Amino acid sequence: MVSVQEWAEIRRLGLVEGLSVREIARRSGRHRDTVRAALSSSEPPRYSRPAKGSKLDPFKDEVHRLLRADARIPSQRIRELLAEQGYRGGKTITDDYVRELRPLFVPARTHQRTSYRPGELLQFDLWQPKREIPVGYGQTRAGYVVMAALGFSRLGAGALVFSKQAPDLLWGLWRCLQFMGALPQTLVCDREGCLHAGAGRPSDSFARFCGELGVAPRILERGDCQAKGVVERLQGFAETSFEPGRTFANELDFQEQLDRWFAERANVRMHRSLRARPLERFESERERMRALPEPGPDLDRRFVLRVPAQPYVRVDRNDYSLDPRLVGRRVAVRVSQREVSAVCLDGGELACRHRRVFAAHCELTAREHQQTLDQQRLERYARERAPSEIEVEVRPLSRYDALIPA
Repeated sequence: MVSVQEWAEIRRLGLVEGLSVREIARRSGRHRDTVRAALSSSEPPRYSRPAKGSKLDPFKDEVHRLLRADARIPSQRIRELLAEQGYRGGKTITDDYVRELRPLFVPARTHQRTSYRPGELLQFDLWQPKREIPVGYGQTRAGYVVMAALGFSRLGAGALVFSKQAPDLLWGLWRCLQFMGALPQTLVCDREGCLHAGAGRPSDSFARFCGELGVAPRILERGDCQAKGVVERLQGFAETSFEPGRTFANELDFQEQLDRWFAERANVRMHRSLRARPLERFESERERMRALPEPGPDLDRRFVLRVPAQPYVRVDRNDYSLDPRLVGRRVAVRVSQREVSAVCLDGGELACRHRRVFAAHCELTAREHQQTLDQQRLERYARERAPSEIEVEVRPLSRYDALIPA
């Protein structure tokens, strides 16, 4: 068999230059019958052989029956059922055939293009960066970013939190609304555990948050992430444009760089679908949105405790010092995203005010609290070492004279 190059050369010599079969055979070194076959063929030669049957061929009807009964049946289970009937083929053969055949039995899902009215809704979701965030004290911690995007303008915002609890997620959402500076009509989210109470109903904390803002909550059906595709695409853009190649000093530096990325990159780029910049479209959308309430919703954690003998309060795996002079009295503790504070209930004295630390297993003692502890320790030591004055009863001598007989 001649190669493709030889076949092309033979046809050139015979059809273009008009050489005889004998001359072509002499130049190419091929037999005259091979030359005649090359000149008479319209396609280059290629090797082919009859296909051999697959071990799966006798069982293909059974595979069709199983997929017709349950289109989602795993290919591994199909292979197990076929093995009971004598199938001895490998896993790859079964998987490849089922992967090719399954779409014929699963009804195709179609999606319509969705358009949004100005100020209609805000979609938000939770994105976890691949790398942990430095939080000081030589530690890092897994963080979550509450991503929010307006449907009409595609304006986006994000807020870093360190848990999936309702106070943190709602604080992140409120910060995104503050970044945008306006309120939409509806908040759209998926079935996040702390926001979803079941059967598509919002949890008490999420419903209270929406009630204070005067917006409607919308919780999507299970597995319907396409319904919030705007924020999903924004999240994918952040994964490829914001996180790679960046370093962060701490959580505040992460948030500052994220805000700057939204202001200088994400919200001013030319959006491919809109053929416009999100910030420019937001100028017209803002007119249809309401202003943020003043003051905003109170999203801080609050609890009451009695100051223990060791005057510390445990917040998020860390111990924060309390005023030692308030031991035994009840204080109201308030935990925000940036501060931990406490106030005495009966007198109104400030028990503590600390910067919140997101590292773990830290003991944070204020300087004034440590000075009070040292002073109390010195006073207690002085009392214990002070000489005691023993009072001895002095009896009158007349009592002794009465005991002497006359």
